[in-house]
Amino acid sequence: MTTTERAMVVHQQEPYNAEPPRSALAESVVTPVGVFYGRNHGTMPRIEPQDWRLQVDGMVDRPLELSLADLKDRFAHREVVATLQCAGNRRAGLMAVRDIPGQHPWGPGATSTARWGGVSLADVLAAAGLQPGATDIAFAAPDVAPEASPPQTYGASISVAKATAGETMLVWEMNGEPLPVAHGGPVRVVVPGHIGARSVKWVERITAQGRPSDNFFQTSAYRLLPADTDLSRTRVGDGFPLTAVALNSDILRPDDHAVLPSGPTRVLGYAYAGDDRGISRVDVSVDGGRSWQQAELEADLGPWAWRFWHATVGLPAGEVTITARAWDTTAALQPEHPESVWNPKGYINNAWPTVTVTACDAVA
Repeated sequence: MTTTERAMVVHQQEPYNAEPPRSALAESVVTPVGVFYGRNHGTMPRIEPQDWRLQVDGMVDRPLELSLADLKDRFAHREVVATLQCAGNRRAGLMAVRDIPGQHPWGPGATSTARWGGVSLADVLAAAGLQPGATDIAFAAPDVAPEASPPQTYGASISVAKATAGETMLVWEMNGEPLPVAHGGPVRVVVPGHIGARSVKWVERITAQGRPSDNFFQTSAYRLLPADTDLSRTRVGDGFPLTAVALNSDILRPDDHAVLPSGPTRVLGYAYAGDDRGISRVDVSVDGGRSWQQAELEADLGPWAWRFWHATVGLPAGEVTITARAWDTTAALQPEHPESVWNPKGYINNAWPTVTVTACDAVA
């Protein structure tokens, strides 16, 4: 077992699903590749970069077949620092409210940030002659997902407006290095501000069309359902598709159940708002929300990346629950209780995060 594997919280080996612990995620505002979370629905395909081809078709005037060399030679190289966040991030907090069978108990680490390098999807669609009647851009990958009904390769779609925005990219670099297979290499889509499920890995086909993708993961899987839904009775298209990431945050230090000296303690975490919303404020409480102090926001990496924040709080002796809450630039505030956002698939837990620690006058 490698050091990286020891650092990860592995929810499933095949297909591989894992997240870093809080302490690893806290080490750097740009997440090292080795501890970037992994979310997969099927076995990772292994495609040699020189063999990879991308088909661009559908409602375009000039269908394209592009190699990796074509992408590098024909289009301007771009970079974006962007956070990807799984729709199931912090699901464990919803499972504590009510069981969610058949789902991974993701903690706060199903989110990570990287510097992505590649080309703008808008440039590729322009070269193909995107037709005015197209409303959606669908992505298809080769990894087969047994959980899909019927079993099928992974796919998703986004609106034409998001696809032609400058931040949406086809990338082959991650933190300045070639994109690893585990994170979608040779080439993946990165859709900043949207849930990670729309940033399709190992992308092989891009289709412009007049409707959303009919892939299982667009029509059935990544959809938010009402709390009283009977999953045995759901139909294709029930609920609504998840797109932009909801305002969210979590505490990375100290860890939950840590034993600490009483007195001044540094608290560190992340906050993130999807689309191009920024983080305007983070507050921290050690008395159940009766009083709050404002945290200091750390470096702003741009409109598509999380903000780290920190605060020094005074811990009284005994068991203490530290709570955080974030506000975005539209003045939206995270919901207070996980009960209010519980849903039968465990998506989008963006309730106030907490960690409970024991503060002692002296720590052995």
